[in-house]
Amino acid sequence: MRRMAWAAAAAAVAAIAIGGVRIVRAEGSDDEHGRFKQCSVATLRGDYGVQVQGTRPAPGGLTESVIGVVLRSYNGDGSFTQVDNVKGSITGTVPDRPGFGTYEVNPDCTGIVRFQPGPGIFIEERLVIVDDGREIRTAVMVPAGVMVSGVHLRVHTR
Repeated sequence: MRRMAWAAAAAAVAAIAIGGVRIVRAEGSDDEHGRFKQCSVATLRGDYGVQVQGTRPAPGGLTESVIGVVLRSYNGDGSFTQVDNVKGSITGTVPDRPGFGTYEVNPDCTGIVRFQPGPGIFIEERLVIVDDGREIRTAVMVPAGVMVSGVHLRVHTR
């Protein structure tokens, strides 16, 4: 069994050494002249439907599963508003909870979101913008005990 594990590890190292490492940019697209498109806070403008899932601390030292949907409206200048419906497997839900926050976007299409969804609750997410801003992927970094990720899709208006 150990020989198989060592063989698998050696094969992985050899594959990386022979094939090299492929670096993929977050945005994933170039402009018409082949230059990498840079992002800014203006890249995020408009409404996004968000699906979140993960785990978080619950009363009594427990950990609960959490799922939810959010409508988040980015204004293109570094702030947003939202309405969320997040359900914990132990704590239940608070329907249609409003919130607001701020965001920063780096030229490489990564960024930070900060908001306070309730009294005494501070959340910091890291984000990656993909597909020219049509989609955003997030992961909660603060508080440490929260392990929630989200997928944001731009809401198309008719």
